[in-house]
Amino acid sequence: MARVTGLGGVFYVVKDPEATRAWYRDKLGIDGPYGPQLAWAQEPKANPYSLISNFPDDTYLKPSSRGFMINLRVDDLDGFVKQLKKNKVKVLDRVDENYGKFAWILDPDGVKIELWEQVADELPS
Repeated sequence: MARVTGLGGVFYVVKDPEATRAWYRDKLGIDGPYGPQLAWAQEPKANPYSLISNFPDDTYLKPSSRGFMINLRVDDLDGFVKQLKKNKVKVLDRVDENYGKFAWILDPDGVKIELWEQVADELPS
């Protein structure tokens, strides 16, 4: 049976695409020929996963006024947060859960980005 195999991209409108692309390149180290692009590397976890989650209200997306958030996997959240602070990116919050470590930032267009280091093979039941 044919099936969905993963997230292909996130597409949205911004006022200055070149400035946004430069921010993702300079602050997060993500670039490619068509904009920020991620190549899927071999994950160290036995069961890497991605989620498509929805919420009844926008509380989890605040302080963004956008109706969506981008979740990016990172291999070392502590190290990545240090890099962000060095690059003068404000880290909104940070939480360590039994299934992952999380930190949140806003891109220059106010899109909330959740950074996630998976530390367990699956979500708790």
